[in-house]
Amino acid sequence: MTSWLHEDRLEAVRAAVIASKAARVLDLGCGDGDLFVRLAAMPTLTEIVGLDICTASLDRLRARLQRMQVRAGKVDVRHASMTDPTGDLAGYDCAVLLETIEHIAPDQLSRLERALFVVLRPQTIIITTPNAEFNPLLGVPAHRMRHPDHRFEWDRARFRAWCTRAAKAAGYTPAFHDIAGAHPTLGGASQMAVFTRTAA
Repeated sequence: MTSWLHEDRLEAVRAAVIASKAARVLDLGCGDGDLFVRLAAMPTLTEIVGLDICTASLDRLRARLQRMQVRAGKVDVRHASMTDPTGDLAGYDCAVLLETIEHIAPDQLSRLERALFVVLRPQTIIITTPNAEFNPLLGVPAHRMRHPDHRFEWDRARFRAWCTRAAKAAGYTPAFHDIAGAHPTLGGASQMAVFTRTAA
């Protein structure tokens, strides 16, 4: 069972994938597959590849996919790191990172940037991450983060600054959205950036 905030995140990302008109999608950090199984059920998508470094999560995802009727060859689930992708994943229509970048050590973010914007270079990149400003509404103390595996949690200004710099350097244009709630001053529980490639 998932929370309504998580459902909002999933639906916001699914809607962004639809709006991108993508046919081939990468789900980077796919985990147990809450987003992946929704993507697999979309008839407009022809190919979906999921990457994660947790073998137990991938086993759970594969079990979920076995219970679905998915066209042969549509889905591919791989044990791999999103910071070191293989070259055969370059050129997909869309790459999604749903609540994953906060699990990466800050000193590894430059590797993620290179992987996303240089190696993979899809037409659209969708990233969501927790909005630290919203934490008090979730009862998270100021000195804590939402999950023990989170390496950082950014406020909206910090996230937008990182995205804007990375996008400008790589020839993308970002658009920002508050998702999973809508507090008038604190924003949503999560924040989403949708990058559109503007340079070849």
